[in-house]
Amino acid sequence: MNAAAIQELLASAEVGDRLRGINQLRTLPPEAAFALIRPLSQDENARVRYAAVSQIAVLGQVNPPQAHELLRNRLLHDSETDVRAAAADAMAALRLPFALEDLAMAYHSTSDWLLQFSIIAALGALGNPAAVGLLTEALKSPQELVKLAAIGSLGELKQPESIEHLRQFVEYPDWQLRHRLAIALGQIGTPEARPLLEQLATDSAAAVTEAARTSLAQLTA
Repeated sequence: MNAAAIQELLASAEVGDRLRGINQLRTLPPEAAFALIRPLSQDENARVRYAAVSQIAVLGQVNPPQAHELLRNRLLHDSETDVRAAAADAMAALRLPFALEDLAMAYHSTSDWLLQFSIIAALGALGNPAAVGLLTEALKSPQELVKLAAIGSLGELKQPESIEHLRQFVEYPDWQLRHRLAIALGQIGTPEARPLLEQLATDSAAAVTEAARTSLAQLTA
């Protein structure tokens, strides 16, 4: 499908056509696709906005400053949680320079735990060590899934100072958090992680012991 036909779909009054057009943008050069997708990030339909924002996670490499402006607008002002979460994911995927500040602002300004979960999960992909502060704050969330995401992101960031903040979860009641902890400690990979992993290797949950032993083997290697 050529650019003119895709543009016609994107301008259609039918939501299905606009969604098809967004999908077809993958066939165009990134510069042309990014120019066409920008208006769709503020479409009246939430499904269209979600699809557009999700594609900006890749197409935004063409123009990071413009991508940042578009994604920041959706992250902070969109009426739909799914769209805001997609914007958080896209900002992290593009590793935009000021993404951490925007993500922290969005985290602190919402009581929607699903959005908070998405933001915290995205911080691992962002790869900014300065995110450790927000992640350790998220470890105190009353929501188990937010805690789980924070543990995972701390593992992805691999910062040694995270160990002290993660220590409290070695005997946490939810085995899924202990399982993610065993993986995160292996990712961080410092000697300080060893005693915690040795304790987790004797955990009552088989999945936790297996993950801990795998992480210990990685430390030895």
